[in-house]
Amino acid sequence: MKVSCLQENLAKGLNIVGRAVAARSTLPVLGNIKIETDNARLKLSATNLELGLVCWIGAKVEEEGATTVPAKTLVDLVNALPKGQVSMGYTARTQSINVSCATINNDIKCIDAQEFPLLPGPDKEVGIELNVVDLRSAINQVVFAAAKDDARPVLTGAELRIKGGELKLAAADGFRLAVCTAHLAAPAATPITAIIPARALAELARLLGDQDELVTMYLLAAKGQVYFQLRDTVLVSQLLEGNYPDYAQLIPRSHTTRAVMTTSELRAACRAADIFARESAYSVRLSVKPGSELKPGNVELDARSAETGSNEVQVSATVEGSALDIAFNVKYLADVLNVISSESVALELSGSNAPGVVRPLGNDDFLSVIMPMHLGG
Repeated sequence: MKVSCLQENLAKGLNIVGRAVAARSTLPVLGNIKIETDNARLKLSATNLELGLVCWIGAKVEEEGATTVPAKTLVDLVNALPKGQVSMGYTARTQSINVSCATINNDIKCIDAQEFPLLPGPDKEVGIELNVVDLRSAINQVVFAAAKDDARPVLTGAELRIKGGELKLAAADGFRLAVCTAHLAAPAATPITAIIPARALAELARLLGDQDELVTMYLLAAKGQVYFQLRDTVLVSQLLEGNYPDYAQLIPRSHTTRAVMTTSELRAACRAADIFARESAYSVRLSVKPGSELKPGNVELDARSAETGSNEVQVSATVEGSALDIAFNVKYLADVLNVISSESVALELSGSNAPGVVRPLGNDDFLSVIMPMHLGG
């Protein structure tokens, strides 16, 4: 193999696929990035067997070929090279690749490309076209609620349901739930349900950051995988096995108290309360108080710590219904507010021991449910 390409293009491609490299593995080749020529372009691939990333960059190909190079060495080296043309030549006899740029010359030991796992591609599966803006927004509004530990593996993913022209994404960790609805570029021929690891979805959202074209999704059901085709990048992920909880029954159908607040004010109040709630499992007491002719309504956040002190913040609110005290994990509340772009947000409650619902005002496509904490005296 003998190729040359621009340093900035190579660095960008390596930084994309490098996120799928296995941190620790019994298979040394999983710590490598596969480099191969492909139709007058350079194809870069990496996988940890759960997540795979492939990226194509423009290159001048003089000799076809393929090899795998230690990821950390290659990424660090290319990032350190000056801008300009990078030449790479692989020698099979010595199992090494020469990387040169300007006056810098390097030889890196490789592992044969035959040892690298084969990443699947769509065969006869029919792809579903997804709108980038809607998909990116749905992912960002949901993945934060997925479980971080493997106690219940299925909860480390998000359930994706597609029916007709609607895509619904939901994630829950047993203490909170986030559900977002997006709309497809074209209706799907058949309904689809899959559980995709939250990490893979977060990676997909990151890749979508600088793209405004349609994304095509292929569900490789027989292989238990999902395949996302972007402009010059592919993400492949294993699907999670199991039955996702019926989250619809977790969403309260009514409420007795509803408080509408400015999102930025409530977000700032949560940020301040977080400082004092750290030593009490992040528990913050919310006192919802309806207004009167003489005094407007408000929601008071009260965070206390025996060592740090106390914090009280009043947020102006339009309150419907009765007064109510409830406690929430302030981090969970802040996580929801951080993904809401609407100017105002509604908090719907039906009791001190019942789940609360957070909804952005003017947007029916998103909601989050948060379980209450014990309300101290």
